[in-house]
Amino acid sequence: MADDFTHLDAEGNAVMVDVSAKDATERTATAKGSVIMAPETLQRILDRGVKKGDVLSVAQLAGIMAAKRTPDLIPLCHPLMLTSVKVDLTCDPARNAVDIQATCRLSGQTGVEMEALTAVTVAALTVYDMCKAVDRGMRIEDVRLTHKSGGKSGTFDAA
Repeated sequence: MADDFTHLDAEGNAVMVDVSAKDATERTATAKGSVIMAPETLQRILDRGVKKGDVLSVAQLAGIMAAKRTPDLIPLCHPLMLTSVKVDLTCDPARNAVDIQATCRLSGQTGVEMEALTAVTVAALTVYDMCKAVDRGMRIEDVRLTHKSGGKSGTFDAA
């Protein structure tokens, strides 16, 4: 079973994967997630009526910063020279949701899936933090990788 996990050696010890023999390729990853909240909370975000400030702008910046700090947060992640990080937040009044999408890119020897997932998650946590005074019942939901391309494993698109 340890053979199935790239971050474990033959004895089951944690290791950082050696990517030195891999070719540098263009790599992209996109992740998505949502923060579900009360209708009144979403309206406050839309009206920019949250006391802590512009929720969507702050969460966008937090997501970008988080992608760049992924190896500081997740053990065994390689420090990467990201060439692009885009984080978009949109409000969906029909679902009382803030939807978050992050796309990370680079030319390198390892993928950027963790960076995209970290960007979405930290952006969602920032929305929660900025709105928790008025809505402690918010839910962070459905954080997932939706696209990955580049590298030996090729392209992945979620159904």
